[in-house]
Amino acid sequence: MSTAWSQHRYAVVDVEGNGQQPPDLVELAIVPIAEGEVGQARSWLVRPPRPITPMAQRIHRITNAEVSTAPAMDEVADEIRKELDGAIFVAHNAHVDLGVLTRTLPGYEPAEVVDTLKLARRLVPGQVSYRLGSLVEAFSLAAGLGQELRPHRAAYDALVCARLLVRLASPTDEPALTLAALLGKEARDDEAETLF
Repeated sequence: MSTAWSQHRYAVVDVEGNGQQPPDLVELAIVPIAEGEVGQARSWLVRPPRPITPMAQRIHRITNAEVSTAPAMDEVADEIRKELDGAIFVAHNAHVDLGVLTRTLPGYEPAEVVDTLKLARRLVPGQVSYRLGSLVEAFSLAAGLGQELRPHRAAYDALVCARLLVRLASPTDEPALTLAALLGKEARDDEAETLF
């Protein structure tokens, strides 16, 4: 835990759902971070067991026709597990993405979870909004992303979330965070004193 955050491997995840309750997975993207460097996004369209609602279609613009020929989750589950296994799980408002993923990938349970929403609230107080889109704008996180990537699609959201993590974990004017600090598990000085 006292090692630099960049000495660990991360899987930054974004999911898009079908709008049902609870939501079924429609699209998943995973962006690896290794040695502090953001890797290439890998994404999957998945055929959900229930249709995509009109409201969900308006948000992510994925249609039922597009996913009708996509593989079912069990056909791509092994590929996805390979990307996730052994990596620290990262997402913005992580409980949502993790909830969809754990329902879809039975038995998947990450060792550690970093929620960039909570991390941003802790490390950059005073922002007008902590929605991912607002933080992307505040920190220019979409610079250089191609036109084919757009907000509310899994690859775009996972990439900007990965950039947000790197920005928060390696501030320009301070030392990079440790894994413990990233996870919010670093003992405060007064707590450490009471241990001895």
